[in-house]
Amino acid sequence: MPSPDLPGSQSVDRALRLLSLVGRETAFGLPLSEIVGESGLSKPTVRRLLLALMRAGLVEQAEETRRYHLGEEAFVLGLLSGSRYGLLDLAMASLRLLSDTTQDTSFFSVRRDRFAVCLHREEGTWPVRTHALQAGDQHPLGIGAGSLAMLAALADDEVEAMIAANRGILAERYPSYTPARIRADVAQARKQGFSLNPGRIVASSWGIGVAVRFPDRRVAGALSLAAIDARMRPQRQEELALALRREAKQVEQRLAGMLDLHEPVRALAKLPARGTKQAVETRS
Repeated sequence: MPSPDLPGSQSVDRALRLLSLVGRETAFGLPLSEIVGESGLSKPTVRRLLLALMRAGLVEQAEETRRYHLGEEAFVLGLLSGSRYGLLDLAMASLRLLSDTTQDTSFFSVRRDRFAVCLHREEGTWPVRTHALQAGDQHPLGIGAGSLAMLAALADDEVEAMIAANRGILAERYPSYTPARIRADVAQARKQGFSLNPGRIVASSWGIGVAVRFPDRRVAGALSLAAIDARMRPQRQEELALALRREAKQVEQRLAGMLDLHEPVRALAKLPARGTKQAVETRS
């Protein structure tokens, strides 16, 4: 409930910011200290807001680790919104086709501010598979094939903004991904027409990705494929990239058709992407 130092709308804004932070770490959750540090709020304020979110079922605290996770109500709300706005529905036919024809595992990811979130993993039929990425996993933009494809599709100034915004988490969790390394990966992805993760996150697990765009050319998400290194030789990379580009176009056509049919969704898709200067100015 609002308190004297947190009047109504400010409380809502801050609680939603905490909810977004907790949702960033779906697999491991976040400790209170990290939420406090990232939010810039005092510990008592963070505790009070987290308790309110827990009462609403949007956040849960694990008894063993005391880390905070998204709650059951957040899952339900996600399903309800997904049925109306879900890009995943538009990508499913392409994911199944990619996994059927290549025998490798395919993924669809979307951008969430400065992160990429995997929405779905479609298993391939090849006997030896890689399990480096699961639905719900989240990486900073530039880490992983689909994530890198989305970063490379952004303008140069936004690429630099994302690298700067993720500098702390990159240094802590992905030390091999220096800013210089990510810039080089972006340049290579643009030159090749596809992104490549040569087993940097999990040894011998390679990935290749292509961005999916809205009709106005903003990034909507990314299709990617993952396989063991033996199945990612240079010649096959080109074959997989061709298949990914073909299906990315199919998803884009379905997306354009959906936006033509649903005016509310069209209006939503024209909002500035989270993390852009315009979006920040709107929220401030």
